[in-house]
Amino acid sequence: MAQETTDAYEPQGIRLGVVRGVSYGLFGPPGTFIPQARSLGAGILRAYVYWSQVEPEPGHYRWDVVDALLGQLDGDEEVWITLCSSSPWATRTPTDFLPPSPALDLDAYAEFVRRVVRRCAGRVHYWQCDNEPSNTDLLWAGTADEYVAQLKVMYAAVKEADPAAAVVLGGCGYDVLGGEPGSEPWRFFEQVLRGGRDAFDLFDVHLYGDAAAVPAHIEAVRELMRAHGCLRPVVAGEYAAPVPFEFPEAQAVMYEVFAKAFADAGGQVQSTSQPAVQSTSQPAVQSTRELAARARQDTPERRAMAALYARMPQLPPRLQMFMEGCPPELEARRHRINCRQLVACTLQALAAGVRRTLYWNLAPEVPGPADPLQIMHLMFGKLAMLGYRDGELAVRHPAADTFALLTAQLADARRVTRVPFADAPGLYAFEVERAGQEPLLVLWDGRGAVDEEDLPPVAVSWPWPASAATAVDAFGEPHPVEVRDRRLCLAVSGTPVFVSPMNRPRSHNAP
Repeated sequence: MAQETTDAYEPQGIRLGVVRGVSYGLFGPPGTFIPQARSLGAGILRAYVYWSQVEPEPGHYRWDVVDALLGQLDGDEEVWITLCSSSPWATRTPTDFLPPSPALDLDAYAEFVRRVVRRCAGRVHYWQCDNEPSNTDLLWAGTADEYVAQLKVMYAAVKEADPAAAVVLGGCGYDVLGGEPGSEPWRFFEQVLRGGRDAFDLFDVHLYGDAAAVPAHIEAVRELMRAHGCLRPVVAGEYAAPVPFEFPEAQAVMYEVFAKAFADAGGQVQSTSQPAVQSTSQPAVQSTRELAARARQDTPERRAMAALYARMPQLPPRLQMFMEGCPPELEARRHRINCRQLVACTLQALAAGVRRTLYWNLAPEVPGPADPLQIMHLMFGKLAMLGYRDGELAVRHPAADTFALLTAQLADARRVTRVPFADAPGLYAFEVERAGQEPLLVLWDGRGAVDEEDLPPVAVSWPWPASAATAVDAFGEPHPVEVRDRRLCLAVSGTPVFVSPMNRPRSHNAP
């Protein structure tokens, strides 16, 4: 009988980090990204490595991509690699990119894992077995039982090659969390936990959309693990907002256009509760070669997106803001929502006991202009914190500045606790315990956290131990705050505000 809980691989302290993207060195030379992430204060970095990159032919190993990543490390950061079972020769679905699928020979897969882990021993802390395997045909072309078989092999290989490294269960994403218990993605993870409860150290949850739902999502996956006797520490391997599927008016228009396009092509469209769009009986292979060949072709996806752009001026503003070339005021609004939700989701996850959070994502996969007629660009393209200039990651979007501010404010954080506030039920208040520093208070009005920016601010009076305070909001702007009779007084909107004590001698005319 498996132990219900284990803390052997419980992450110590709190670290905020970023995901590089779904590929590294796959669509071009492996570039530099870790120094840029480090400059934002990222303490943990996640990258993808594919079997095809490391062992392009049986027994022939190449280390250029892995070594390029390792060569950027300075030893202070933690590294998380999602190891994807994609191969043109070693897996059921031949591809160098997506979808990963079961290995034709589990012994060959075990050797591949051992070789990679040994190459990185002591420098990579977390190894993940593929990503969101319940998102079948797109991110895993196999069954739950086949995923369990491969997970067990990976777990044993990692522990043999680097016993100190932790194995992360493939991410539990919106396909699970956006549905009800008993749905097909839920059943997939239930099957994985039944068969693989002894083959992972950490459970990865992906938190997209409204930050207010984060505590419930984290508790849901803990209950899922408890039900199968395998409660493990939870890490947030991806999180970000806003995304189109959290806005009903945007989702409805998207579904209408995509349904017609895919019906014309003989395909199917999933429920609007899911971010994915097409479901087919066979996995759609997305190798680098096939993606290049299909680029700019007239496909159902591109027709659907072209139809959306043709109607852009008439679309709901909450959909337009995700599109390239939207009005500047909508672009600015989306940036503001992004910054507010980045802070809110991070604090919610930390207060729920998660100690590793990784924002999706750092930057586009490759330099060059974005292709707006890709569905994934509409869904997630504008979430990137950095952009390219002259082939280098040198452009900082507002989310990058907010992330850097957040990592500075939470430096040496030990614990985050949500504090209820009876006078304003919609107020979110978090106390952050920091080693060697005064505690930090973070406040925002949940009613305006998305884009209800016309709501009046909430007046807050809070017990305060210091004689003065200093405050800055999520956009880096100073925020007015007073301390009167040992009470903190300020007005709070949907934009998170960071408040720190500031002790100073009182003069005879000080307030």
